[in-house]
Amino acid sequence: MILADLHVHSRYSDGHLTIAELVDFYGQRGFGCIAITDHICERNTFLGLAAKYLKYTLTPESFPAYLAEIHREAERAWERYRMVVIPGFELSKNSFAHHRNAHILGIGISEFVGAEADVVTLARAIRAQGALAVAAHPVPTGRAELQTLHLWDHREELKKEFDAWEVASGPELFGPVMNSGLPMIATSDLHHPRQIQAWKTVLNCEKKPEAILDAVREQKLEFYFYAETSPALGYRPRAAY
Repeated sequence: MILADLHVHSRYSDGHLTIAELVDFYGQRGFGCIAITDHICERNTFLGLAAKYLKYTLTPESFPAYLAEIHREAERAWERYRMVVIPGFELSKNSFAHHRNAHILGIGISEFVGAEADVVTLARAIRAQGALAVAAHPVPTGRAELQTLHLWDHREELKKEFDAWEVASGPELFGPVMNSGLPMIATSDLHHPRQIQAWKTVLNCEKKPEAILDAVREQKLEFYFYAETSPALGYRPRAAY
């Protein structure tokens, strides 16, 4: 069984920790896998331009260094913690209208994908790399933040384009997703260390990147609530599904 957090942000976008700090943060807590999924924002919108100005988005120029650092840290994570680190991104289509916003995780990626195209094109570009396309926080999160509801509003026409839908991206389970019959994962959507206390995915597979991706595709997984006990004790389940 592999305790995984497949939606984690670093300082390459709007996270508080470097990739190296994330490796140590999760490795010291006994995680078996994380995915680094920094934002790629649209370049032709006001919010996308603001993200670029604030350095809250990956760009075609910064992406090679980002990917190279993930690969370096993945080697160290395996040698030191026996933890798998998977490269990813979060394609972020943002506006001031909740029902126009959509975020798509690419987990296991190898190439840059701009966020400007339509949702179907983006999901297919991710899957063409052999990566997972995941609908990120597709329903109201219960937090005071920009909601990303476009994918959920169009779930019937989009469900075949995604490998999984987030049933949690923090401490609350999303009831509509849980009851939908869609394939799911649970993540922290971690930007700050305090967000580690959240629902996580536990995978039943070998500790290898492709096996982990396949376990999500085949839904060989469970969900556990991670609550800190001490830095060395790993996780304490609150409930499982």
